[in-house]
Amino acid sequence: MAKSWEEINARIASGEAVVFTAEEFASLAADEGVSAAAKRVDVVTTGTFGPMCSSGVILNFGHSDPPIRMAEVWLNDVAAYGGLAAVDTYLGVTQPSTTRGLEYGGAHVIEDLLRGRAVRLRATSPGTDCYPRTEIDTWITLDDLNQAYFFNPRNAYQNYAVAVNTTDRALHTYLGTLLPRLGNATYCSAGALSPLLNDPTYRTIGVGSRIFVAGAPGYVAWEGTQHNPHADRDEHGVPVRPAGTLAVIADLKAASPEFFSAASFTGYGVSSFVGIGVPIPVLDEEIAATLALTDADITATIYDYGVAGRSRPSFGTVSYAQLRTGSITVEGKKVPTGPISSLPKARKIAAELKRWIAEERFAIAEPLQLLPQVGSQAQKPLDIRTGEAI
Repeated sequence: MAKSWEEINARIASGEAVVFTAEEFASLAADEGVSAAAKRVDVVTTGTFGPMCSSGVILNFGHSDPPIRMAEVWLNDVAAYGGLAAVDTYLGVTQPSTTRGLEYGGAHVIEDLLRGRAVRLRATSPGTDCYPRTEIDTWITLDDLNQAYFFNPRNAYQNYAVAVNTTDRALHTYLGTLLPRLGNATYCSAGALSPLLNDPTYRTIGVGSRIFVAGAPGYVAWEGTQHNPHADRDEHGVPVRPAGTLAVIADLKAASPEFFSAASFTGYGVSSFVGIGVPIPVLDEEIAATLALTDADITATIYDYGVAGRSRPSFGTVSYAQLRTGSITVEGKKVPTGPISSLPKARKIAAELKRWIAEERFAIAEPLQLLPQVGSQAQKPLDIRTGEAI
């Protein structure tokens, strides 16, 4: 029953493609079998909506008169990078405000722009013959910018940790507040809807893949930072701990605040919730078998975040179906669970991407280059050493 990318795109272009979300496909496979589901469905859509700290935007402001080469840049008192050419900058979502601290940061500036709000731009420069202006203080909107696009170095983590805390004090983390003495467990994945869990060996998702980024059509630009295909895997080939990641790019002007939201985590800092959706072609039964997996089949590893080290002790694995019941058992204790990512929003993203393909004829793209596979360079730690030791 093998299908080609060209055959599937021809069916999309003609309006004949059969598109299911990952949850719908798993239900179909359970009723009719993987083989029948693989024959019937052309594309399966996935989605996830969770905090993705390694995100940001590249902005071009245009030139003032006289012009300035912006060496130091602030947007609503949030510092942006001034090391690019004259009026380009990169604004990371986690950068905190110099005046409001952790309650407002780069993610809030991006959301303000998306919502049509004016943002104060300040910049300074030493002044040069090419760029004589030494300071500027003005207001901008998203419409005023020449280019504004996401470039997110690490999104859509393939699985993630289940976090618990065995210490005697509450911990404030990027996975939310962890109560002392195994008081709760948090996790952050869309499970069976998550893009890279539906293509665990990166057969169809790679550089050049057309995807959904915060409501805008976008692309996989590269492997994400900390991409690690060597993580332990289960009998289905699915990683049981953090593994692959995606670097993505998309037009900020085409995005929607419905699928991008600023956040401030108590005691941790600023982050952003980013919606990512990836279409996966049902090329053969091998892919279909993975697409048919459910939350009961996919597991994540429980880690003790009370250990402030690079390698945290593990309490074994737990399925996403168990996590979604509201409690798990750790060290013989019943521990309440809570998600950091939004399953309802992930479902909405998968449904919206399905609509793009079925109604707007959104074509899928075969990767120009595969993501690094098992056998590629392993993820390296950062060791602390002296210059003489190198």
